[in-house]
Amino acid sequence: MSFFIAEAAAQSAPAAAPQGAGFMNLVLLGGLFVFMYFMIIRPQRKRQKEHQTLTEGLSKGDEVVLSSGMLGKIVDVDDDYVTIKASDSVELKFQKIAVHAVLPKGTIKGVAKSN
Repeated sequence: MSFFIAEAAAQSAPAAAPQGAGFMNLVLLGGLFVFMYFMIIRPQRKRQKEHQTLTEGLSKGDEVVLSSGMLGKIVDVDDDYVTIKASDSVELKFQKIAVHAVLPKGTIKGVAKSN
């Protein structure tokens, strides 16, 4: 008698699987794929498309918040980069994909007054 390996209790032929088992496995696999598509893939593509339209619509004078949390006003827009005016004498260049959101006009002045 072994403690690590289970011994066979009986030597008999395995029971035959029901006839529809293969089809049900395919249906469950297809259902899992559909679930994953609607819960993960589709919303991610929607967010990606929204962010792409946001970055394509950037223009000079827009007030933006970057993914790092920095606020600034756009002073120049290139193909892949934007130049942000962070203060009176500081201009920084960032990739467009770093822009998280476009803020309403006057937001930066309102934030500066509250501090």
